[in-house]
Amino acid sequence: MAADARNLTEERTPAEERVEEAVTVPVTTAAGHPAAAHPAGADGPAGPVTEGGAPAFAAPARVPLPDTAEPRDATTRLIAHGCWYPSADPAGVRVAFICDRGGVPQLWVGPVDGDEVHLLDADPDPVQEVSWSPDGRWIAYTTAPGGGEHTRVLCVRPDGTDRHILAGAEPGSSAHLGCWAHDGSAVAITVAVPTAPVATRNAEAEAGPAGWLHRDGDAVLLGAAPHTDRGLAAPSPSLAGGLTAAGGPQGRHAPTAGFSDGLSAYLIDPDGVAAPVLLAAERDTATLRVCDLSRDGALALLRRGPRGRREAVVLRTTDRATTCVVPVADGDPWIGRFSPRADTLWLRSDAHREFAVLLAAALDPEGRPRGWSVAAERADTDLELLHTAHDGGAAVLAWNARGVSEVEVRDLGPSGTAEPAAGPPRRVPLPHEVVTRLVDAGPRRLLLALSGSQRRPGLWWLPEGVALLRTPWSSRDEDCVPPGRPPVRPVQLSLTARDGLPLHGWYYRAPGRGPGEPAPCVIHLHGGPEEQERPVLNPLYHEILGRGLDIFAPDVRGSSGYGRPFVDADLGRGRFGALDDVADCVAHAVLAGPADPGRLAVMGRSYGGYLTFASLVWHPDLFRTGVAVCGMSDFATFFEGTEPWIAQSAAHKYGHPERDRELLHALSPMSRIDALRAPVLAVHGEHDTNVPPGESEQFVRAARERGLTAELLTLRDEGHEFLRADNRRLFRRAAADWLQRHLTG
Repeated sequence: MAADARNLTEERTPAEERVEEAVTVPVTTAAGHPAAAHPAGADGPAGPVTEGGAPAFAAPARVPLPDTAEPRDATTRLIAHGCWYPSADPAGVRVAFICDRGGVPQLWVGPVDGDEVHLLDADPDPVQEVSWSPDGRWIAYTTAPGGGEHTRVLCVRPDGTDRHILAGAEPGSSAHLGCWAHDGSAVAITVAVPTAPVATRNAEAEAGPAGWLHRDGDAVLLGAAPHTDRGLAAPSPSLAGGLTAAGGPQGRHAPTAGFSDGLSAYLIDPDGVAAPVLLAAERDTATLRVCDLSRDGALALLRRGPRGRREAVVLRTTDRATTCVVPVADGDPWIGRFSPRADTLWLRSDAHREFAVLLAAALDPEGRPRGWSVAAERADTDLELLHTAHDGGAAVLAWNARGVSEVEVRDLGPSGTAEPAAGPPRRVPLPHEVVTRLVDAGPRRLLLALSGSQRRPGLWWLPEGVALLRTPWSSRDEDCVPPGRPPVRPVQLSLTARDGLPLHGWYYRAPGRGPGEPAPCVIHLHGGPEEQERPVLNPLYHEILGRGLDIFAPDVRGSSGYGRPFVDADLGRGRFGALDDVADCVAHAVLAGPADPGRLAVMGRSYGGYLTFASLVWHPDLFRTGVAVCGMSDFATFFEGTEPWIAQSAAHKYGHPERDRELLHALSPMSRIDALRAPVLAVHGEHDTNVPPGESEQFVRAARERGLTAELLTLRDEGHEFLRADNRRLFRRAAADWLQRHLTG
């Protein structure tokens, strides 16, 4: 969703100028931001006890929330907006979706083929995921209170009434949306279990950034989850490359232990009649999501584990016994689905192979696999999105062909078998380069969320036998950019790293320059590290290109889209190779492109922010300046301050904070701060608990102590992602101003 939730450039008003002056602050002291609150250690309220001793928590008292039933217009109109993450009602007549036309991603609903749309939740908390219940009675969605990293799950009637919180309202907790039961009686929700102490807070802070405890309406709070030995079974490391005791292919490491928090998955009745039902609980895990339930509710499909080691788990809900564990690919969390009779399991998996494929398993009545086969695959191409039709007769597959999506429909083999997909693939032509979501829109119809280099993110629907149609209320071509500034379509460049590894990237040429004229160039590095540079309309790029600066956005080793070995090429000491990749990409931009070697900058967000800090101290003579956004500067302090589930994944990618302490120190930009020569701008969200703001503060402070130009821009009410329109405008302009001043001044 992060790549979709962007806004375009508008003209800056005097009020925005004053905001920028108030927020851009040179760092001179060590303090400045409150410490991130960690989940609490209590096990939650006492409640009934399940068989085996694990407590099951009944829904406690309701918390008031306002009624938002009336249709309303957004209070703030943007020149351009995007729409994404659709979820249709059972008939495919109406669709709930996320749209930022009001200045922040919010929940909207409207007809698939009509103009009138309604805002269902007017609160300023950004919405992240949306799911319409199969019986059509509820819409469940995830929000991030205050724009931070902790999330909660709410539900609301399609007419906007009876809005209430299902989980995640407790201080320090977080909740994540899973699938619905097929009859709509319950929705699966994963709760991050508080086990670390909560920082002392005042009464106002306890109410939450949006004042949740003082509102009218209804909300159900879910207590903390128990942890027992009856949770999910970990795969056996001794069976790597073969089958687990549960019967699935297994070939990756067991989860990293030693990080405090755990996750528990529940089935929750949105009507509040039945108590929450515990499906699974795990300590020391990075993710746990319920992706599908069988029609009879006997089996659950879960996705668990840190990035790079994701697993699909089939679970019997009666005794919570694990019947199958299969490695699956990173990326989209909706990894697969059961057939209607739960006798076949369809998965998007890269188990024992370089690229993700459509994997099929025939299941016995207990959920154990009888056999495995590859139902669909493409050479050197990842299966990125998988959607199976409600009747189980067809699958919609989105393939990632070096950053560009290709969508096809395939008939599936007979139920109860693991046969390859039947019949030739039927290609779906796309008006955009990238598809981000595929969902049903009634029988034999689809909804697609699309994004591309020439258009804002929008929603399209595919009636049976008809070409893709844009929804009337979705983003339109004329909304892309202000008049006179058409978006730049990038060209793909390929190069070879110094150790022979093929690399790729997208080059954006600033308008108004001759084809061979040298230009100042910004090397922009994506996050992840497993993200991938895609040819989508990026308002930040549009702002920078408008200043006459070129952009080269490469995929260095560790990026997705080029196979599992490429993703894993930066693990451990391989990260030094990723730092070399940055220099090799610079050389290619200069030799094969029009980049001016004397006017280069480096910029990136999250992991790209780390690479920016690191590139400035590993390659101090290459760049005139850098802009690091939400980046890590010291792995020791990063691991001390980040969320436990983030630490789980990070330990696999970067190294364990204890066992690999020397390596992490050598990879930390702070360990080479004396080599810094270029001025640097750091940008951070004040509520970022993924990469705490102190990572930017300490780098900027150290640079200033050495007499260098360094500034910090702190964005209020933002977390690791910048989701509010005014903050995004401020960030883009501040970054472009900085780059223009240091590259052309």
